[in-house]
Amino acid sequence: MENSMNINEARARIKARSWQALAQSDVDLKTYDQNALDSLIGIVTDAALLELDEEIGNSIVQTAGREVVEEDGEKVLWEGRPFLSLNTRYVITNERVRIFEGMLAKDREDIELVRVQDIDQSQSISERLLNIGDIHLRSHDRSHPETVLRNVKGPQEVHEILRRAVLDARKRHKLTYREEM
Repeated sequence: MENSMNINEARARIKARSWQALAQSDVDLKTYDQNALDSLIGIVTDAALLELDEEIGNSIVQTAGREVVEEDGEKVLWEGRPFLSLNTRYVITNERVRIFEGMLAKDREDIELVRVQDIDQSQSISERLLNIGDIHLRSHDRSHPETVLRNVKGPQEVHEILRRAVLDARKRHKLTYREEM
């Protein structure tokens, strides 16, 4: 399920192109401090990545903080996509996590919230700068016991939305979770 562009690879390619363009320009680089130039290129790279992601996402609705009711009565609690992804979409409802793959959403994976055992979040240093991260789900789902929502924007908020949704689903279905020793 790894369809989103690798952020570190994209960052490295944009930095390399920026350095190449700067070297080919008429700017005399000898008069500038190398650390300052490196910081500037890093800032420009992050800005370019954010702008690219925003352009990609203009056609995709982000519904964080808004409740939407689907035709089957489920409430959409959050909807988003991986950073720089064109063909993956995540939807968290009050009943399940849905992962849509493909430009026209041909493949769909559902993970029932009552089956989720554990939710973790991870962020690298570069992901923290872009406010993205991965959310790891462990569940009793037979087909995908471990699933990762990759490169999610605002991972802390999404983690909390998901945690609350799991607890609410368990309460609604009168289920309790017992840890195995």
